[in-house]
Amino acid sequence: MRFVDVTRLGPVQTGSELRLGLRNLYVLPTRFGALWLAGAALLQMVGIQTQRNGPLLLSFLMLALMLLALHLTHFNLQGLELQSTEPRPGFADEPLRYPLQLRSDGRREAICLQLENGEPLQPQRLDPGITRVGLSWNCSRRGLQRPGPVLIRSTAPLGLFLCWSRWQPTWEQAVIPARRQGPVGSAGADQPERSLAEQRIGAREGSEHWHDLRPHRPQDSQARLAWKALAQGRGRLSKVFRDEETETVVLAPEPGVPHERALQHLSAAIWQLSQRGERYGLRLADTLIPPGHGREHRDRCLLALALTS
Repeated sequence: MRFVDVTRLGPVQTGSELRLGLRNLYVLPTRFGALWLAGAALLQMVGIQTQRNGPLLLSFLMLALMLLALHLTHFNLQGLELQSTEPRPGFADEPLRYPLQLRSDGRREAICLQLENGEPLQPQRLDPGITRVGLSWNCSRRGLQRPGPVLIRSTAPLGLFLCWSRWQPTWEQAVIPARRQGPVGSAGADQPERSLAEQRIGAREGSEHWHDLRPHRPQDSQARLAWKALAQGRGRLSKVFRDEETETVVLAPEPGVPHERALQHLSAAIWQLSQRGERYGLRLADTLIPPGHGREHRDRCLLALALTS
């Protein structure tokens, strides 16, 4: 027997905020509730046929408990407020986190949240106040993407009824091209594009010109340890030296590679260069980001990949 997914019934509420109430909550018996109701009906028939008060009394108690469970399950969600907040960018084909903020005026039991086609959160108890959660979902397309509707449901306290609502948040999430290794082009300020393998990247260990500091790695020699920074309490940092003639890398799509695949290669190259603390820029058809380094520069470049045409 094939059961219908009742949580897909009913209209989807839209907006940046949602308050659950009588107009947007739906309640139906669960499978256990249907069996409970069938058992009460069977006891009614047995009591009538045998003219005994025991089965009739038990059936009335079961029906009364079911009616009470109907209201308790509805009250468990009624009044709950949901709000979407700005999500951080994420990579395509990798788990993305969509943040939500829940505001409750009382304790609520076994609240389940799930994005459509996403991984459900474990049922959790909400205490009075604000609770922040992150819903997991996946996307294979880059750009500004909006996940499917959020499903809010609960069967507490007795599991006889399922109460649910569906809500579509308005915030879009920036999805960065998936990180795939491959050839990446580069363009100097006054030079034509050429292969990244043909250009010298990063710091040269044998150079004599101090360039910057980066976190100390186990393979770095003690001679390059920035003792002054260590004495100032800034942690273990290594000096980075760069030859004065070394050109700064300006990444660009590799000629001859399909556009979307070239963006994926750039995504992987930017991530690797950022992890090594090196300077780099980015040139796209409609964007030119000057060379820089650091987390903010990395995020700016990756966001440009996500939004480029």
